[in-house]
Amino acid sequence: MQNGEYWPDAAGPLKGTRVIDMTRLAAGNMLTHLLADFGAEVIKIERPGVGDDLRRFGDEGVWWKEYARSKKSFTLDFKSKEGRKLLFELVARSDVLVENFVPGTLEKWGMGPAEFLRDNPDLIVIRVSGWGQTGPYAHKPGFGTLIEAMTGFAAMTGFEDRPPLLPPMALADMVAGTAGFGAAAVALLAREKGKARGQVIDLSLFEPLFSVIGPWVAHFKTTGKIPVREGNRTKVAAPRNVYKCSDGKYLALSASMQSMWEKVAHAIGRPELIEDERYGTGSDRVRNIVTLDEIVGGFIGARTLADNLSHFEAAGVTVGPICDPTDLIDHEYIRGRGVVEDFPDTDHGTVPLHGVFPRLSETPGTIRSPAPLLGEHTEEILDLLGVAPEQRDELLSAGIV
Repeated sequence: MQNGEYWPDAAGPLKGTRVIDMTRLAAGNMLTHLLADFGAEVIKIERPGVGDDLRRFGDEGVWWKEYARSKKSFTLDFKSKEGRKLLFELVARSDVLVENFVPGTLEKWGMGPAEFLRDNPDLIVIRVSGWGQTGPYAHKPGFGTLIEAMTGFAAMTGFEDRPPLLPPMALADMVAGTAGFGAAAVALLAREKGKARGQVIDLSLFEPLFSVIGPWVAHFKTTGKIPVREGNRTKVAAPRNVYKCSDGKYLALSASMQSMWEKVAHAIGRPELIEDERYGTGSDRVRNIVTLDEIVGGFIGARTLADNLSHFEAAGVTVGPICDPTDLIDHEYIRGRGVVEDFPDTDHGTVPLHGVFPRLSETPGTIRSPAPLLGEHTEEILDLLGVAPEQRDELLSAGIV
């Protein structure tokens, strides 16, 4: 890990790979931040004087600090004739382009993948959109909230007697961004191995999230049953719930295998439940989850969180506390593994950023620089493009850079 220090000269397995990031908000920034962590040179194209909307997302600009680290900021009005020319010159020198405009928008501006690939046949174009580049919803804008609603995620989240729940974070965006990181790696490898040159990756927010919520539709098709919201329970294993301890704190317990259930039964002093026909198998326990939760919850509710943790952990039972940021910021696991580290920050002295993942033994990633100021690297990019000083003044006065 980085030990709380930026490593500006760190290499990384993607060193030498140039990525042009034309996205805004979460999904694209998640995707390109992962590429940047592993050494890619990520150039954010931002609107002059405005910048990426992620800069204003949430409080204290921490979303930007988290997901724009190790990137470069190049302000450019690419809708102008001069700006469009600079963009094409930059893309011609690049390996990957990531954009998240509503499908058809870039084509309308004369900047579709076909135009970019004509000048750079080895370019990988990643198109991030809510619903994908094809299909009946292709023309619609699609924020993650709509995706979390329509995939079924909200319908399956929460309690049966209460409204569906949306996640309190940009879940669909982040899942899509992580999937896009993998897609970019596959395309780069295919190009390296000579299996393809450039190509276009159609990445919707919908499909990655839909793929990870489980065989929800298949369950309905094969059983005819519409799943109901289970709260913290699940239809595939029991006991699995959040239980309140005597000190008001909460414990999560999961017994997803028969052997784990047997450990739970012994730990709560009720080994006879293992042979009880109501709780003998996973299906039996799911059918009788209400009474089972009363038994398990009664044991947990008579003890503090700390007592429960030490007791169940000694018995080999999979349990964990329900944590909030006050628990996490200095948690022994978080700090001991380097999941979060404090990096220098001009606004706050230091800011805790999540570490690099996944962890590669031979070609690890690293955080090389803090999130850039708006236009911080514009001069550097203009140098790369060979723009003369007098022309720079004209571009600046015209608001193009």
